[in-house]
Amino acid sequence: MSVQEAYDQWSSTYDSDANLTRDLDRTVTRETLGHLRFRSILELGCGTSKNTVFLSEIGERVTAVDFSARMLRQSKEKVKSNHVAFCLADLSRPLPFEAGSADLITCNLVLEHIENLSPVFSEGSRALVERGFLFVNELHPFRQYEGKKAKFQRDGMQVEISAFVHHISDFIEAAADNGLALVELRERWHLQDSGRAPRLISLLFSK
Repeated sequence: MSVQEAYDQWSSTYDSDANLTRDLDRTVTRETLGHLRFRSILELGCGTSKNTVFLSEIGERVTAVDFSARMLRQSKEKVKSNHVAFCLADLSRPLPFEAGSADLITCNLVLEHIENLSPVFSEGSRALVERGFLFVNELHPFRQYEGKKAKFQRDGMQVEISAFVHHISDFIEAAADNGLALVELRERWHLQDSGRAPRLISLLFSK
């Protein structure tokens, strides 16, 4: 099953399934960006819009992007705002946005499904204004080393979604190669992760 097909299937229960990684992502995104304000935000990999409403509170315009049509359908049903637009697009391909069109780009829990990070960071850098920010919040590579992947239950079976391991240096080098400087790097644990490897890694870059 392709990643796109898996997320199409997961879309109907993504919000209601128990998912500590999803919940922590929501918390970390608000803690990191809540004190900032932006004119235009690109949310790459919006899923069912777990962060879109929050981003619409800190941004004048938000474009929520995903490659799963069913995830986007769930998003549109949840988010009723005249300054949020939705876009069906594949992050592994050139994005349909003008250069310098955003002052914040977010990328949450999606890069594990993309083999080559460089094109994503290249397109992100192109779409950012000077001194704009790129926020990345992903499954920590330590968890990936343990074999952890996104998964869900369907018809009594566990569906595990294919993923690629990205080391911390991979994120930093892909950003630097595309003119983005690291502002902040933090490792994140859920309250239930005591004694375990960090669940997420969050990185904030500036152009």
